[in-house]
Amino acid sequence: MPARDPRNGHESGAVSQPKPGQEEGAATFGAFVRKPGTRRVAAGASAAVKPEEQAGGIEPVEQMPEDAVEVGFIADAYGLKGWVKVTPHANGKSGGDALLAAKRWWLVKNRDRKLARCIQSKVHSDSIVARLSGCDDRDAALALKGHTVHIARSDFPKLDDEDEFYWVDLIGMAVENEAGVALGHVADMIDNGAHSILRIEYPSETKDGKPVTGERLVPFVGVYVKTVDRAAKRIIVDWDADY
Repeated sequence: MPARDPRNGHESGAVSQPKPGQEEGAATFGAFVRKPGTRRVAAGASAAVKPEEQAGGIEPVEQMPEDAVEVGFIADAYGLKGWVKVTPHANGKSGGDALLAAKRWWLVKNRDRKLARCIQSKVHSDSIVARLSGCDDRDAALALKGHTVHIARSDFPKLDDEDEFYWVDLIGMAVENEAGVALGHVADMIDNGAHSILRIEYPSETKDGKPVTGERLVPFVGVYVKTVDRAAKRIIVDWDADY
């Protein structure tokens, strides 16, 4: 059955599209939601790294951490002194905390993988701009254009309380309604500007019996989301299976 538009309750065939620089089917990571229905604003800038911590440049690596999370991509150079402009997969003012806090960035483009040390970063409109160790001029910054930015999940800032969740931690959770009916698994999160939305996928079939993947869009607000059980990886919602 078609998903209902969470903004008006009408049926909708819309599905989320990957953001620029993101692979088809990849989830958007890095943002968080707090006490369903409210929003938190990221700090405006990271603390500058001490001079003794700036040693080393951008280094090629064979592997990334197992908990690496893709949080954005380098869209362009910023200024003349080697700063880069990063487009986060989550809005820079609501999901840029990880980019602002982490000092280790893994940069990936095709088979090219690099470890970069972030010296300083700050919010710039809906983007993040950053200075990386060893990236000292505009040409060096332009050479990084198109690389996706990955950060270890362990480097994400600690959330304030049990009612805060990073999107990446909600991806894959099973979703049930209060009657115990399985509604599917969280495949992605969507930000519609007012609040986050769970994009839930479930096995379905066409009128002629062919298997397809169905989709439900459930607003991540308190009136619908009742429980998020991290340990059980399960979300309980007030949502009818026929929606």
